[in-house]
Amino acid sequence: MNGNEGQTMLAAGVDVGSLAAKAAIVEVGSGCVIASACLPSGARPADSGADALKEALRLADLKLEAIEAIVATGYGRESLAVAQSSVTEITCAARGAHLLDPDVRTVVDIGGQDSKAISVDSEGFPLDFALNDRCAAGTGRFLEVMAHALGTDVAGLERLALSSEHPAPITRTCTVFAESEVVGLLSRGVEPADVAAGLCRAVGARTAALVRQVSVRPKVMLIGGVGMNRAIADALEEQLGVDLIVPEEPQVVVATGAALVAAERLRATAPIG
Repeated sequence: MNGNEGQTMLAAGVDVGSLAAKAAIVEVGSGCVIASACLPSGARPADSGADALKEALRLADLKLEAIEAIVATGYGRESLAVAQSSVTEITCAARGAHLLDPDVRTVVDIGGQDSKAISVDSEGFPLDFALNDRCAAGTGRFLEVMAHALGTDVAGLERLALSSEHPAPITRTCTVFAESEVVGLLSRGVEPADVAAGLCRAVGARTAALVRQVSVRPKVMLIGGVGMNRAIADALEEQLGVDLIVPEEPQVVVATGAALVAAERLRATAPIG
């Protein structure tokens, strides 16, 4: 990395997740997002993280040498050799959400293998958090398994759920047992759309219980890949009794937060005058 006097300093963040790797590039001074990218994760987290960063650089028409600092986050953060440091997803989620809306006080992050609820202060730093990382229920992986049981993909599950008028009650949230319950409901003639809607409601209820562990303080923002599922967002809104803010690209918010952390560290070490 090398700084070029007179040119805008840039920082990057890379979020190496279980289902996708995301990268974001920001201007150090303003925090403005220059480019971001999201790619499916492969068997090698280091490769997927590096590939996401390369894609963000391509979109910004930049070379790696233009980036002054890189911070990694996500479950595969320690594998990204190009990063100078790593930060937890909790901090990055809070920083990224604050950039999008400084009035956000609760962040809900539903990713590929875990869910998080984070209480955020007025400066965009985490005050408290609750984490579900011991069970895949309600995560992206859970939805992938349930979609397969319904004979569709995650996007298809969303479309089915949104078309339902009579959601079927889903009593199990463990992935294995929920899959068996879905198969049983379908075998009894319950419409796939109603099963899909019931699954989304179950996810909403489980996630709402997690959020209540840190208290629900408006504004509330939903981020992570599952945030792109409108049926899940609707169910969570109903459970929490609040209007959710869902960013246009919820899956890259944590990577953006990592880039902001990198930018803040650069500013802290920059010479005065």
